[in-house]
Amino acid sequence: MTQSTSAEQLAIEVRELSFTYTQGAEATRLTAEQTLEDIDLLLERGSRCLLIGANGSWLILERGRDVAGKSTLLRILAGKKLTKTKCAKILGQDVFQHPPRSVVYLGTEWANNPVIKSDIGVAHFLDSVGGYRHPERRDMLLNLLDVDLDWRMHQISDGERRRVQLCMGLMGQWDVLLLDEVTVDLDVLVRSELLAFLIKESEERGATIVYATHIFDGLQSFPTHICHLQLGRTPTPLISWPIKQSSAEVKHSHSDLLEIALEWLTEDRDMRRKMEKEKGKKSRGARSKTDTRDMKSFYEKYDYSAGK
Repeated sequence: MTQSTSAEQLAIEVRELSFTYTQGAEATRLTAEQTLEDIDLLLERGSRCLLIGANGSWLILERGRDVAGKSTLLRILAGKKLTKTKCAKILGQDVFQHPPRSVVYLGTEWANNPVIKSDIGVAHFLDSVGGYRHPERRDMLLNLLDVDLDWRMHQISDGERRRVQLCMGLMGQWDVLLLDEVTVDLDVLVRSELLAFLIKESEERGATIVYATHIFDGLQSFPTHICHLQLGRTPTPLISWPIKQSSAEVKHSHSDLLEIALEWLTEDRDMRRKMEKEKGKKSRGARSKTDTRDMKSFYEKYDYSAGK
């Protein structure tokens, strides 16, 4: 974003945002676990931003705390998590006090909702969430995502259910789209056509997209910006993509998005290991004396002859 960009041109304005989880069953024993610290994210309308950071399997998870912060940030922007700091705006409106209606958040938890897995036809389901109001976009998305209206929600696979979710979320005239790992269940063709559709939406309608993913195949030409969210912080300023050799970001002048992602994820892993060591946690690769992954130790530990 340039210095001349006015607040009116911003689709997303996050300044010095921090978020802390409070844990503990008793009021006198509450503990605070900070997840986001001084996050800045300023995106103009029509931007497509990739959030890059460690995934759940790499995190120091304590009672479900999202240490990387990508999902937490997206949920805050969607108005699903409240923070005391008044520094999160979408389309100029506070996401808590005056949330804009043209924001769509699509996360992975949707497909696991028992209601979504009930015995209901896809056609009836889409109509129940307003599909009849957007027949042209609905039908276009049904074709793009290869969704069959005769499917029953309780009978289809996770990948098929994910396509129904995307159709449901995208068929309205949204202005800001927040995607949290929702393409993980899609096949290569559907994902490619979905990304092409999202690029068209941003270029023709000025829609803004923030997309957290770990699948970088086919994303080289997708983003206009990339953001490194490292264990709840943004150590690198928002980077315009593709990177120009003349820019201040020349230290990240790789032409390949995957190379930058791997560099950042390696930094995240090293930092996570350092944090685990400081907390006295054993290295994940270290074996204990009771380790049973080799055959000899396994059969010495468990005597299968007993009871015969």
